[in-house]
Amino acid sequence: MKILKTFCIATLTMAFFTSCGEKVKENTDAVAEEVVEVVEEAEVVETVPNIVGVAAGNDSFSTLVAAVTAADLVNTLSGEGPFTVFAPTNDAFAKLPEGTVETLLKEENKATLTGILTYHVVAGKFEAAAVIEAINSNNGKFTVKTVQGNNIDLSLNDGNVILTDAKGGTSTVVIADVAASNGVIHALDSVIMPQ
Repeated sequence: MKILKTFCIATLTMAFFTSCGEKVKENTDAVAEEVVEVVEEAEVVETVPNIVGVAAGNDSFSTLVAAVTAADLVNTLSGEGPFTVFAPTNDAFAKLPEGTVETLLKEENKATLTGILTYHVVAGKFEAAAVIEAINSNNGKFTVKTVQGNNIDLSLNDGNVILTDAKGGTSTVVIADVAASNGVIHALDSVIMPQ
């Protein structure tokens, strides 16, 4: 009788634990399936490169990237920002007098090159719509201070944003609102010069 009792208790205990084990397995499998579904439904978030990364990924800015590298501004323009960069294209640099770019890229001209490049950078993020609104709200001219320290005057001509530099030279924004993780790039058709 004692053996029969022990056997019955052992059988019931095994049945109970087997049942619990199956429940735990079922619950674990259900949770695992939910996790897989959530992961599959999650959107893939693509990260936008910073200003230097965007410029380096565009063949039209290869001269600018070489200049930024020569001026040791890669880390600065890769920083948190935000920055607005008025970026001369390769064609813009080609408009400079022959030999100018090569001369500026030399180590002894690093300070001059740095001044020119930082003259193309404004602290803050100014997308095209905000720039146009600021121009229209300020009687057709919006002046911004550059990282270099001098000002640039922004105006409109036939719907295009025009930059007038400290020497009176002008440049036109040919491509606006190129997004970067730490700001925005507006491509220029000419290099602007500080005083």
